[in-house]
Amino acid sequence: MVYGAIDLHTLHSQIRFVDDDGVLVEDMRIPTTRDRLTSVFSGRATMKVLLEASTESEWVAQHLESLGHEVVVADPNYTLMYATRSRRVKTDKRDVAALADACRLGIYRPSHRRSPAHRRLRRQLQVRDHLIRLRTKTINLVRAQLRAEGVRLRSGVAQTFKARVEQATGPEDLAQDLKPALRLVTLLLRLTDRADGPLARRARQTPTARRLMTVPGVGPITALTFMATVDTPERFATVSPPTSYLGLVPVEYSSGEQQRRGRISRSGDPTTRGLLVQAAWSLLRTHDPGAEPLKKWLRQVSQRRGRRIAIVALARRLARILFALWRDDSVFDGRRLELATLTARAV
Repeated sequence: MVYGAIDLHTLHSQIRFVDDDGVLVEDMRIPTTRDRLTSVFSGRATMKVLLEASTESEWVAQHLESLGHEVVVADPNYTLMYATRSRRVKTDKRDVAALADACRLGIYRPSHRRSPAHRRLRRQLQVRDHLIRLRTKTINLVRAQLRAEGVRLRSGVAQTFKARVEQATGPEDLAQDLKPALRLVTLLLRLTDRADGPLARRARQTPTARRLMTVPGVGPITALTFMATVDTPERFATVSPPTSYLGLVPVEYSSGEQQRRGRISRSGDPTTRGLLVQAAWSLLRTHDPGAEPLKKWLRQVSQRRGRRIAIVALARRLARILFALWRDDSVFDGRRLELATLTARAV
C-alpha cells in the first residue's frame, strides 16, 4: 500500500508518497489548487493521506476524499507525529517526510472535523461576530474623539448611538469629521440586524437550540455558537472535557506534594468562551425564578473567591449544563439542579 502526506500551505504544498517499508515513491511541490491536486491524486489506487489541521485542510480533505482516498486530518499539537524530524532543521521536505512516516506507522491524533451544517453555521456566526467587533471599534473611535474635545456622551445602546452623538454639543468641524464613522455605525447596525434575523429563526426551529435556551442567560446566539463549536456531544464521554476544550479550566502544575493552579487556560474558541461569560453575567441580573439555584451557587463562590472568579466558574458550569442538556435531550430544571447540588454536598 502507498501512504501519502501533504505539508499544506496557502500557495504551495509539499507532497510525499512512501510504500509499506517507508521507501520513497514520489516527492513533489505543487501549487495548492484543486486542479493541481486532481492531477496528482486522480487515477491512483486508494491510499491513506495525512495532513495537518489548518485553515485549508478541510477543503483539501474533502477534495481528496472525492477522488477516492482516505484522508486523516491530524492534530498538529501531537508532538509524537514529528518524532522522526530533527528539531534543529525545519524545512517543508523534512516536515512532509515526518508526516509520511506518521501516516504509515499510525502515529497521529486525528483532529475533529465538523459536520457541513455546523461548518456553515460557524461561518455565519463568525461573520456576525466580526460585524459586531467592527461596530464596537468604530463606536469607541467616535467616543474617543468626542472626549478629546471635551464632549460628554450620555450612555445608551448601540442602536441610539448616532442620535446621541448628533444631540451632543460640540465644535461644528468635529461633527463634520465624524460623519463617515457615524454612517459606518449605521451600516453595521443594519448588517448585524440582517444577520441576527436568520440566526434567531434557526435557533427557534432547531430542537437542540431550543432546549439549550431554557438555561437562564442563554440566548439564540450563545446556543448556536455552542452547538457549532462542540459540533456533536458524542465527541466527549463526560461533561468535563468540553470545559477544557473551551479553555474554561485552570492551568495546573501539580507534582508530588505541590499543587499549583493558575488562571483558565483560554484554549479553544474565544468567542464561545466569551459568550458563556456574558451568559453568566446575564444570569446574575435575571429575575427568572429558575435561575435562583445558580445565582445562589454564584453568591457562595463570590464570597470565597470574589465575583470575577465566580463569574468564570459559572461560565464553566453553564458549559457543562449545556453539554448535558444536549447529550440527554432534556431541558433546564432549576429544582432538579438544586436537588443534585444538595445531594452532592450530603455525599
